[in-house]
Amino acid sequence: MTKYIRIRGAREHNLKNLDVDIPRDQLVVITGVSGSGKSTLAFDTIYAEGQRRYVESLSAYARQFLEQMQKPDVESIEGLSPAISIEQKTTSRNPRSTVGTVTEIYDYLRLLFARAGTVHCPGCGREIAAQTVQQMVDQILAWPDKTRVMLLAPMVRGRKGEYRKELKQLLAEGFVRVRIDGQMHELSEPIALDKNKQHTLEVVVDRLVIKEGIATRLADSLETALKLADGLVEVEIVGGPDLAEAVRPDALQAGQSILFSSRHACIECGVSLPEITPRMFSFNNPHGACPECTGLGTRNYFDPDLVVPNPELSLREGAIIPWETRTGVYYQQLLEALSEHFSFSVTTPFAELPESLRHILLHGSGEETVRFFFDQGGRRHFYDKPFEGVIPHLQRRYQESGSDSVRENLERFMGQMPCPSCQGARLRPESLCVTIGGRNIREVCAQSISTAHDFFCTLELPAQKAEIARRVLKEIRERLSFLAHVGLDYLSLERSAGTLSGGEGQRIRLATQIGSSLTGVLYILDEPSIGLHQRDNRRLLDTLKRLRDLGNTVLVVEHDEETILEADHILDLGPGAGVHGGLIVASGSPEEILADPNSLTGRYLSGALRIALPAARRVPTRFLNILGACANNLRDIDVRIPLGVFTCVTGVSGSGKSTLVIDTLFRALGQRLYRSKDKAGKVKEILGLEHLDKVIDIDQSPIGRTPRSNPATYTGVFGDIRDLFAQLPEAKLRGYKPGRFSFNVKGGRCEACQGDGILKIEMHFLPDVYVTCEVCRGARYNRETLEIKYKGKSIAEVLDMTVNQAAAFLENIPRIRAKLETLREVGIGYIKLGQSATTLSGGEAQRVKLAKELSRRATGRTIYILDEPTTGLHFADIQKLLDVLQRLVEAGNTVVVIEHNLDVIKTADHIIDLGPEGGSRGGEVVVCGTPEEVARHSLSHTGRYLRPYLDL
Repeated sequence: MTKYIRIRGAREHNLKNLDVDIPRDQLVVITGVSGSGKSTLAFDTIYAEGQRRYVESLSAYARQFLEQMQKPDVESIEGLSPAISIEQKTTSRNPRSTVGTVTEIYDYLRLLFARAGTVHCPGCGREIAAQTVQQMVDQILAWPDKTRVMLLAPMVRGRKGEYRKELKQLLAEGFVRVRIDGQMHELSEPIALDKNKQHTLEVVVDRLVIKEGIATRLADSLETALKLADGLVEVEIVGGPDLAEAVRPDALQAGQSILFSSRHACIECGVSLPEITPRMFSFNNPHGACPECTGLGTRNYFDPDLVVPNPELSLREGAIIPWETRTGVYYQQLLEALSEHFSFSVTTPFAELPESLRHILLHGSGEETVRFFFDQGGRRHFYDKPFEGVIPHLQRRYQESGSDSVRENLERFMGQMPCPSCQGARLRPESLCVTIGGRNIREVCAQSISTAHDFFCTLELPAQKAEIARRVLKEIRERLSFLAHVGLDYLSLERSAGTLSGGEGQRIRLATQIGSSLTGVLYILDEPSIGLHQRDNRRLLDTLKRLRDLGNTVLVVEHDEETILEADHILDLGPGAGVHGGLIVASGSPEEILADPNSLTGRYLSGALRIALPAARRVPTRFLNILGACANNLRDIDVRIPLGVFTCVTGVSGSGKSTLVIDTLFRALGQRLYRSKDKAGKVKEILGLEHLDKVIDIDQSPIGRTPRSNPATYTGVFGDIRDLFAQLPEAKLRGYKPGRFSFNVKGGRCEACQGDGILKIEMHFLPDVYVTCEVCRGARYNRETLEIKYKGKSIAEVLDMTVNQAAAFLENIPRIRAKLETLREVGIGYIKLGQSATTLSGGEAQRVKLAKELSRRATGRTIYILDEPTTGLHFADIQKLLDVLQRLVEAGNTVVVIEHNLDVIKTADHIIDLGPEGGSRGGEVVVCGTPEEVARHSLSHTGRYLRPYLDL
């Protein structure tokens, strides 16, 4: 086999006919400035071709179920292995997906608990074992005389199939009746079942009346039923005497079924459990899921904090948000009647009203009536009735409404609370009464991964169970160990997958791949170090090297200094971004890259270039004081955030940074400044809000989810460009308005492709083919619109320009020039104005948002919040970003950044370091102060790695 992956003539996107040899079975890092073509080479060329070749090897039938990739624009690729891409795409947003289910550890846990668990009674907690036939007989005969019962053998419980063979066999064995899905059937009659639906099939074994002398018949019938149903028998009480006079009237009611098991039953409580199977521990299966929440673990409810998000407002000012829409006479009369009856002022802030009155407003007056009135014909009509309350009224509307839009609107005021039945465990009580090492499956999953790993490593089981569980425990321990090695030891197995960051999701997939122990595979990763503290970076690198040592090629797109220096081989792309990139600037070992003067990356790594420390740190004079923050893992902490300076919030992964800055600070400010409906993390008080008038969160979510969204539309420059073309003499002569130049509405767009510029042709088991529209040839507009030109260019040609090209072309239009300049300042001058939003990386999307905010007039009282803005940024791009952020601070604004990058941290005026560890061992303030003060703190992990950057 060749020792290299040989790529010849790669021309995808901005790659310039690239020829490159990538050594196999090594850790290879692809680096370079943002937009230089790294992801295009790694994912759009190498991975796309590897995936395409694999899918083409399958049958035509199998290919129709798989998403297939277009053949990349490359002449040839030799030496290509099967490729696995581990990108930073978000994990499943399904509320039923957890860390345990995504990593498949939960599947092994279900098997472990089913085969080696100790069963306890859900009622009394005693350890229970199999119930003998004699014990069942004794329990049934203890019921009142003349009680009529029916013995059923549940052969099938919630499984799909037609069961023709089974029904025929039952008839041959002399059985007369069966109950299928609750309906009684004679076996002599034809019975047709839908094979695609789940069925419950119970054989009627006997009908009895409890009386003296039936013990032998009852025992025989029970044995028959147990044999038919693999150890289960269901006894249904058909009727009899007044059961209320029975010894246990609560357990005996006509129509009630009691399940007996020859395997697990509590004699004291009279409780029998079904067969202990893996599905009994699945919250995605009806046999294991809590019946009240169906396995979600939560229940929606109308949250008073969302109904009244800002209690500082009065009723007259709209404190109760659902009442905001009730304008006019009705609302005024309602407020007047309530204020008169309960003697309060509608101008008093909601928070200052008595607690009892706030409860009445939200939950109703109970039996107490309120005198309401309405005006009709100049006369006031009175009527008395209890006040329903805002929340009961919302609940009633939600339940009674048949309109999806009304229900969706009401859901804005709904929060989630743990299910009152299972308390968030998601499972039935019967499932939670099975333990391993004294803990049920929910208690095991609630632990952090590091604690769970310790638990299973020290777990001791009886000899027989230990032998049964040996292989399962080995898999669980290894997978937990892999998760810990990639820096995720602070997560819990029950953590919802939808709450994971892109970096966490990527490292979970990486850990899963290590567990598969494949060899000869090409792994391609996209910045796996994102969201990872420098302390945990070494463990990640060891994991990547372990993948390599198994006999795999590991290709990593990365900007992290330590990862680059640990690589076996480096490809440095550039020299610039966009049309100025797409070339191999340098290639070789880390030592060769450091010595190459053409490599911008090498010059930063060698120290020839570096991000300079600021001449002086700003000294804050005003602060935002967060008191008693206790959301998630925050431990009732008080934090002072300085205003008018550049602040970095640091700490190891899972220490509580996002909880403090995004969930608590940003959402609380959104409620106070914008009446936001998002619920903020629990906090006692925030002081200093009077110093701010605007809060802006610039995250890495897409700027649009459709190909029609692009940087021009998001930043608003598209509107200015349309206005420019509408003001041209030819456009005025034809009566064209700005809407004529939009490709989103009829009029000026090409109707053949509806403004997309391309047509999608579905090819069944082949990949969908996208062809350029023959009518407009990809221009998106019709011929008449394209005839309007500015400086010889149509609007389609302007949208096809890069930001840099458009800035030069439109430099005489001040409004457009200003917006384009901000895009250039944040380092994305290489992207095209009309580039689809779906093709932008998270870092590029974040910088587009930053540019949009920069183009607005700053008040000097704005707080900007950014979550890891260095994602996807090269050293040179970080310098540009820092220049922009420092400019915002110079204008009097406040910048708060969640960051792990030490080049950013060292330039901050103030650092808030959380920790000391992640998860349950985090959530505290380790140290606050300047970078120098943090670096000298002995307990700060951030400080330890920061010292070399400050020359301390």
